[in-house]
Amino acid sequence: MSGLVPRQSHPGTVAVGGSAEQVTEAWLANRRLSPHTREAYRRDVGGWLAWCAERQLDPLRASFLDVNAYARGLEAALLAPSTVARKLSGLSSWYDFLLKLRAVDANPVGGADRPYVSRDHSSTVGLTAEEVDALLLAAGRESGATAVRNRAALTLLADLGLRVGELCSLDVADLGVERGHRSLRFVGKGGRARRRALTPDAAAALDAYLEERAAAEGTRPDRLDGPLLVTAGGGRLDRHAVFRLVRRLARAAGIPGWEKLSPHSLRHAFATTARAEGVALEDVQDAMGHADPRTTRRYDRDRYNLDRDPSYTLAAARTRRSAT
Repeated sequence: MSGLVPRQSHPGTVAVGGSAEQVTEAWLANRRLSPHTREAYRRDVGGWLAWCAERQLDPLRASFLDVNAYARGLEAALLAPSTVARKLSGLSSWYDFLLKLRAVDANPVGGADRPYVSRDHSSTVGLTAEEVDALLLAAGRESGATAVRNRAALTLLADLGLRVGELCSLDVADLGVERGHRSLRFVGKGGRARRRALTPDAAAALDAYLEERAAAEGTRPDRLDGPLLVTAGGGRLDRHAVFRLVRRLARAAGIPGWEKLSPHSLRHAFATTARAEGVALEDVQDAMGHADPRTTRRYDRDRYNLDRDPSYTLAAARTRRSAT
């Protein structure tokens, strides 16, 4: 890092013996991040650097006023407040890295006006348990070269509530058996190692997919390696393909608002349904990999349902006591 140039005359570049992109890669290398989060941060910083370059603004000399102007532009492009806040959070971390290297005197994001993001609301369009069932049925009715893979992908999203980045980063080697459970190991958000149990439906869908894939490759399922979910050409299935898959199947299932759905809609449905079925908040939090239980509560869209009012449980307990 000794090659860092604290001030650059060329707009839009910061250098560790090179370009802004090299600084970004050095910053990412010092963070414990999942591949999906790493790529998101890379895009976020790249967007800021492009914005600076268009205005001939040296990012090392940017002030909180510049960051405010950038954020207002993102909002004018109709990005959700949570998306804008996430982009500024990544950018703030990037500047903290430069601050530690003494490349800047202050973090300009620190004084910026960040959008308010409610902990009680999420902009993600959710799904009911019945709509998730309809989505899976639509996947089951499909035929064709990718139908079995698509059913496996949708079942993992529905039954485990995975993030799309977690789903796409899975490798065949992540599958295993632990204490009698079919299991899945992966790296979650924040670079944390995670493990989940596969439901019977998820295990069956994966087995069917891997058997078909192995037959196409002229081998056995236990000899497969590389990405778990692959394209027709053998490459890793990406998040954009999964977005398209969810919306296409939702449309086929006749789900209203299908064009606004995303893989994250299934993650919200996982949390809501688990809580409605009486799963403890702590267990749902652990399953989803949330560091803060308030995040899990945001995903629970049925949390204000009066059917779940604890007063009913207390009243039923009192009735049982009086009967003895």
